[in-house]
Amino acid sequence: MASSSSSSSSTTSTITSKFIGLMLLLSLQLDLLLGSAIHLKNQTSFRPNREIQKLRRVEAYLSKINKPSIKTIHSPDGDVIECVPSHLQPAFDHPQLQGQKPLDSPYRPSKGNETTYEESFNQLWSMSGESCPIGSIPIRKTTKNDVLRANSVRRFGRKLRRPIRRDSSGGGHEHAVVFVNGEQYYGAKASINVWAPRVTDAYEFSLSQIWLISGSFGHDLNTIEAGWQVSPELYGDNYPRFFTYWTTDAYQATGCYNLLCSGFVQTNNKIAIGAAISPRSSYNGRQFDIGLMIWKDPKHGHWWLELGNGLLVGYWPAFLFSHLRSHASMVQFGGEVVNSRSSGAHTGTQMGSGHFADEGFEKAAYFRNLQVVDWDNNLLPLKNLHVLADHPACYDIRQGKNNVWGTYFYYGGPGRNPRCP
Repeated sequence: MASSSSSSSSTTSTITSKFIGLMLLLSLQLDLLLGSAIHLKNQTSFRPNREIQKLRRVEAYLSKINKPSIKTIHSPDGDVIECVPSHLQPAFDHPQLQGQKPLDSPYRPSKGNETTYEESFNQLWSMSGESCPIGSIPIRKTTKNDVLRANSVRRFGRKLRRPIRRDSSGGGHEHAVVFVNGEQYYGAKASINVWAPRVTDAYEFSLSQIWLISGSFGHDLNTIEAGWQVSPELYGDNYPRFFTYWTTDAYQATGCYNLLCSGFVQTNNKIAIGAAISPRSSYNGRQFDIGLMIWKDPKHGHWWLELGNGLLVGYWPAFLFSHLRSHASMVQFGGEVVNSRSSGAHTGTQMGSGHFADEGFEKAAYFRNLQVVDWDNNLLPLKNLHVLADHPACYDIRQGKNNVWGTYFYYGGPGRNPRCP
């Protein structure tokens, strides 16, 4: 009997131990589940708060940059163009411009020997015959989606921080350019062939432009830039668009594209900076180019922008700059793309027409009638020209000179190809 009682007691103790262990395990699992639920609840409540804060920043920026207008024009490409009174444009939010009005026309440089045959400059928004009244300027309305495509509100409308010149190791930006340096430059002029290159990644761009550059290639770099670009991130489509840019600190905290910050003062009621250009060139077909000139007004010292034959767009006030307050030390012309290698290979984003320079007229993109402005406000041909293609197997350049086009070059390429993997 004693043996039977001892065996029964041992069995009961084992069952009790197992039961307690099971209860502890269930309790632990319950604690873990409750903890996960609380953590998930905190996460889901945090995410909407973060999104709400971001949307509030976006709305605050939009209310600041989108000014009251006296007329609204709807472009066939989906853009909304607002006719904003000139004195209310974003430039006049700058402390040194508040209460002022745009300046009168400057002294233009004396023309050198050149042949021009630009057609009148057209943009899609104005092709219906609509225009902004005298005393106002057309501004492409910035939308919430425009800003949300950027990495942040602070970086919207700005280029990524990078130096102008890069060697073949790249850093993501690739160029095919000609440039002059070693003297003092007070402006530049060229006619730029307009195409609609394919951009294969939403965060890449393809552009063709003039750069006026001064300062070291460190944090004090000053640039003034103008040309055309295809940028899905900035504009939400693949149209070539007329653009401007400036910076005084190597693309860090100052400057922006177009009129997306206080800086460039627009004086023209017919051109919308950032709006699509039409028509564009076609392969083996009709060619279209735009004339651009940037120069320093000898009277007030501001940097003016002219489009085509005598169409003044506006100016960058001299006080925006440090080194460029006096002159440029380098002038650069050509194309630039972003190569993000998002697929693990070289991008297929095109530069220019998407064809190499040796294909020539009606096939490759070109710049023609390249000139610089000297200290006495004269347009002069380029001397001691340098030619640079970061990756000639992807995008190349070929320079020439004749009596009709003066100094010119063909440039561009398809990006990824058997020689550019």
